[in-house]
Amino acid sequence: VQLQASGGGTVQTGGSLRLSCASTGNTFDITTMGWHRQAPGKQRELVAAISKSGGNTYYEDSVKGRFTISRDNAKNIMYLEMNNLKPEDTAIYLCSAANVQSIYVPPYRANWNYWGQGTQVTVSS
Repeated sequence: VQLQASGGGTVQTGGSLRLSCASTGNTFDITTMGWHRQAPGKQRELVAAISKSGGNTYYEDSVKGRFTISRDNAKNIMYLEMNNLKPEDTAIYLCSAANVQSIYVPPYRANWNYWGQGTQVTVSS
């Protein structure tokens, strides 16, 4: 499985961005998918996650109500719609995917087997 993230950029406070994560390869092995971020000097954190069907989602508290995770399984693409962006959202955003072993656990407890490269999101004040 290969994951390719895109859509990052630089926006002003209050702006919006949509990140995409395209999956290729053995995609039928993918169940839960997630977006993580890592800011300079900080640990990587799970921002949002979504189950295989899309019916179960998780959001980190600081992004609830501003970010929306979704996926199009027919196209093998996952999205992260980010609105009302704040300077503290500045980070490298990475997408990830879990295999079938995580299918019965909540999205936030998935074991991430596959990782894409990061895409930089910068929010200026």
